[in-house]
Amino acid sequence: MLTELHVQDLALVEDVRLEFGGGLTVLTGETGAGKTVLVSALKLLLGERAEVTMVREGAQEALVEGRFVIGGAERVACRRVSAEGRSKCTIDGEMATVTMLADLLGAHMDLHGQHEHQALLTPSRHAGYLDRYVGPAAEQAAAAYAAAWRGAAEARSALAGIEAALADRDRKVDYLRFQVSDIDAVAPREGEVEDLQSLLPRLRHAERLTGAVSGAWGVLRDEEGASDRISAALSVLSPVHGLDPALDELADEVARLDVELAEVSSALRTYLGSIEHDPGALDQVESRLQQLSDLTRKYGPTMHDVLQTRASAESELAVLDAGEAGLGRAREELEQAQTRLRDAGTALMQTRSDGIGPFTESLASAVADLALPKATFQVRRDPLAFEEWTAEGPERIEFLFASGPGETPRPLAKVASGGEVSRVMLAIKSVLGASDAVPVLVFDEVDAGIGGATALAVGRRLASLGAAHQVLVVTHLPQVAAYANAHVVVERGRSGSRTVTTARPVEGDDLVGEIARMLSGSASSTGLTHARELLATAGVRRG
Repeated sequence: MLTELHVQDLALVEDVRLEFGGGLTVLTGETGAGKTVLVSALKLLLGERAEVTMVREGAQEALVEGRFVIGGAERVACRRVSAEGRSKCTIDGEMATVTMLADLLGAHMDLHGQHEHQALLTPSRHAGYLDRYVGPAAEQAAAAYAAAWRGAAEARSALAGIEAALADRDRKVDYLRFQVSDIDAVAPREGEVEDLQSLLPRLRHAERLTGAVSGAWGVLRDEEGASDRISAALSVLSPVHGLDPALDELADEVARLDVELAEVSSALRTYLGSIEHDPGALDQVESRLQQLSDLTRKYGPTMHDVLQTRASAESELAVLDAGEAGLGRAREELEQAQTRLRDAGTALMQTRSDGIGPFTESLASAVADLALPKATFQVRRDPLAFEEWTAEGPERIEFLFASGPGETPRPLAKVASGGEVSRVMLAIKSVLGASDAVPVLVFDEVDAGIGGATALAVGRRLASLGAAHQVLVVTHLPQVAAYANAHVVVERGRSGSRTVTTARPVEGDDLVGEIARMLSGSASSTGLTHARELLATAGVRRG
């Protein structure tokens, strides 16, 4: 549900902030006042392409903010369009892309106008409309079919993988076994290269390292070396221990040095013992590193990749060795999955077939009082070959439309005008009622080319939709506006030297005055009387 819309510096709108409630809200105003600017603002939030011309002249950027309640949580979507054409989006204050904005709001708002490429003109969406009309039986059948279709696709993919693996079995087996044996001949292990490389300095510089370590050890441990001198210092300090705490602390430091020096001396002797002077050991390490380097060059770039190659080769060998047994199992699983798919497809086609008659009758009845009294509908079903079945179903579903008698029903996109499409969508939405999952419906110019009793019928339809949805309608017809739960007037005025568009909710006497203006062009006493009568009539019919 849309609860608040803020539009700033968009086209002629300087700064408009509107709050919305449930039910039917209408936007009215003089021709050219800028009603469609508010619809354009919603389009921007739905991810429509932003044009530089949308930014109000003299402004740095246009801003559209919408506050929505989605799934019980409040979400705030924002779109900014700069005068240079750059677009920025945020969701709940966090940076977002236009695609993220469209994904968030697209499932929660349908916008229908004379110039929209609407869902109704996309045949792939028609099966979904039919299923929602039929109800849970069709939706469950469609879900079962989709699950069966995915299962068959997975089984088909598994079989294709085995067949591809077996297509050149002997050559693959020889190559895979060569990989395994080639790697096993070296028998590498994870981390071995790093371990060997850490040994190289000690092997390559054994003599120099031995001399340096021996010399350092001698300085520490030889007679009159550092160790003896520290021990002598402790002997000198020992007789005065306890006389001065400050000196005792220094003596303790000297004692710690003696212990640490002994530990360092021991570590030097251990290191000295680890130095190998065997030139053969260096040759062995370098030779081993070369073997490992050859493997990483062929199967690398890292030793982890080499070991992964061996594991993959061994796994593929197991599949190939399974041979015909695995192939037979895969074929059997595919056959079973296809049987389930055929059964699910048959059930789905039957469920849809049972609902087509009532659906087209309900739709024809719904548009009969929307200035399309002679319109007819058909649901064309084009069965697909089993190999062509899609995730949507085993047949193509498309709505066909004829606006008058004697006309051949044809696809809506080819024969219906913009106004007719809007009214057909209004009829579909009213037929679907609460089963339609989209909570916010926006209609622009849904009442084009109608009036009188037909306009009242459109108003009733829209008010009925408002019982299950939030409905926003741009209208020129007082008969439609009279049915609204809330009424917003869009006006053009002056702000300094500029022409600007403003919007304000009206009720009470202001509402009567706006309905009178829509009826007769002025708030004359006669117009006001007619406006009150129309509001009263709509109130009775709505109630």
